[in-house]
Amino acid sequence: MVEDCCCDYETVDAINEEVLHPILQELVTLPFFRYFKVKLWCDCPFWPDDGMCRLRDCSVCECPENEFPEPFKKPYSGLSPDSMICQEGKPQATVDRTLDAKVFKGWIETDNPWTYDDETDNAEMTYVNLQLNPERYTGYTGDSARRIWDSVYKENCPKYPSEEMCQEKKALYKLISGLHSSISVHIAYDYLLDESANLWGHNLPLLYDRVLKYPERVQNLYFTYLFVLRAVTKAADYLEQAEYNTGNPEEDLKTQSLVKQLLYNPKLRSACPLPFDEAKLWQGENGPELKQEIQKQFRNISAIMDCVGCEKCRLWGKLQVLGLGTALKILFSVDGENHLNQSLQLQRNEVIALVNLLNRLSESVNFVHEKGPSIEDVIKQQSSSTVKPVFPI
Repeated sequence: MVEDCCCDYETVDAINEEVLHPILQELVTLPFFRYFKVKLWCDCPFWPDDGMCRLRDCSVCECPENEFPEPFKKPYSGLSPDSMICQEGKPQATVDRTLDAKVFKGWIETDNPWTYDDETDNAEMTYVNLQLNPERYTGYTGDSARRIWDSVYKENCPKYPSEEMCQEKKALYKLISGLHSSISVHIAYDYLLDESANLWGHNLPLLYDRVLKYPERVQNLYFTYLFVLRAVTKAADYLEQAEYNTGNPEEDLKTQSLVKQLLYNPKLRSACPLPFDEAKLWQGENGPELKQEIQKQFRNISAIMDCVGCEKCRLWGKLQVLGLGTALKILFSVDGENHLNQSLQLQRNEVIALVNLLNRLSESVNFVHEKGPSIEDVIKQQSSSTVKPVFPI
């Protein structure tokens, strides 16, 4: 069994590979989940931003306003492949800033009590095409990158939880550790193996050194995946009724269909009906105070994302922390109170972050399951060989 969860590893791997991973991979490419609204230019509230990136892959691709065709500035009614040339010649690279008026119809604009960002400040927000800005190795290393994770762990959740620690604080640690593991998996999955040849591929030694040789990190990856999956399934009624409107009826109907497949898949419901049982938390007499304390800690963690020196790392850090904050909001609170008697309300951006985070975790679980059993043999073979290890995708 995955510790503190209600499913075993074999079931998780089977359901993820057969059901969830294929649905999520398709879902995140559709217009509604492809564009993320984010504040990329932020002052770090904790220290001067001195992070430097070694690669151009650190930067996020945006389309400047003057690249938008005049018809595209009107309410979105579809875009033909030949009507737009943007970065890399891909029309889907266009960050559609006109979506704000069209797509946000029916969606509220309220802040998440678990996160730091003011998502209602539209003047400082920009749209980013996530498909054009994949989470991968960027060359962002050294003291600046290390300081981010040190701050997350040291100031907000202990790196090594003790037996005396309450269950709720252990859960926070495991969520952050699981997210950390997933990010490491994606760096290893899509790594620049040869800069001169621009050769990208799998860095299996890195995957082993950062994740697989630490059983706790793998366990926490699965824990975080099941935690977020539970939030998605708990919000099923809300997500089924949500308005997935991008002005493209065909794609929007496909989005609605895939969301329903994700939420109500019979194989998932029979094999793992309750991925995580949130009811066992916050039960003590100090429950309300403890929830406020942990909520504050998680808000601090989300604020640290403004200190990430690499733009693309900041994009994915902010998205995934918002996704985790949305999962916490669904499972535990609205403005710090139980929402059992309140109707759940989510921003469009929260839904986008939640689903993209679940996809990221699903990809990580899939890759770890695929490479885990044989990777030690691979490492042994490499250590006895003088040939440089290369694993092209």
